[in-house]
Amino acid sequence: MDLTLRIWRQKNAQDPGKLVSYEAKDISSDMSFLEMLDVINEQLIEKGEEAIAFDSDCREGICGMCSLVINGVPHGAQFQKGTATCQLHMRKFKDGDVITIEPWRAKAFPVIKDLVCNRSAFDRVIQAGGFISVNTGGAPDANVIPIAKHDADRAMDAAACIGCGACVAACKNASAMLFVAAKVSHLAQLPQGQMEAKDRVRKMVVQMDAEGFGNCSNQLECQAVCPKEISVDFIAQMNREYLKSSV
Repeated sequence: MDLTLRIWRQKNAQDPGKLVSYEAKDISSDMSFLEMLDVINEQLIEKGEEAIAFDSDCREGICGMCSLVINGVPHGAQFQKGTATCQLHMRKFKDGDVITIEPWRAKAFPVIKDLVCNRSAFDRVIQAGGFISVNTGGAPDANVIPIAKHDADRAMDAAACIGCGACVAACKNASAMLFVAAKVSHLAQLPQGQMEAKDRVRKMVVQMDAEGFGNCSNQLECQAVCPKEISVDFIAQMNREYLKSSV
């Protein structure tokens, strides 16, 4: 198939940036979206032009690096639900399509170059309290601490968050509440996480606000684009945990 790509090009954080059009010829429908970009980059390099900078790592929907807004929607979720950009295949598009590709748009995620943005704000939120500091020694047997299946399943659902930032990019307020809620709920759901639960949620919420993320819009855009389909129910749980920590 032949496609027209409108790709955001930006030399650095100070550059205003702009959309540049590229013709993508003879693209196989079996390619992933990132493989298609690899082909375009090879063609640009052969012509002596600078390759398009974009993030990727595992290309298996695990690492959360492939942060692209495709036709206005993070990860191209309008074409294929519950997948990261690296899992989106070109068979979801039609011959002659015009595809606009941009980076995450959020104050807390400044663009570094082209389609690459700095998401270290998420790291700082985790560092603020998303861990357990108790020295537990070696790994205990799995059945030492009985955990109800409902709690274990819910903790695993929250732990599925890969920290890609699609929730922030989709929210009109650039809210990180789904990400923070998933990290808070993961540990709050388990007995091992109760020791520092109050301090953890309070510190993470304070850091989230300090990074410049907005408030929840209550419009569920975050859940709609999340590649792991994290439920907004976790935001309600985080709010409950925060309230308990304040009492």
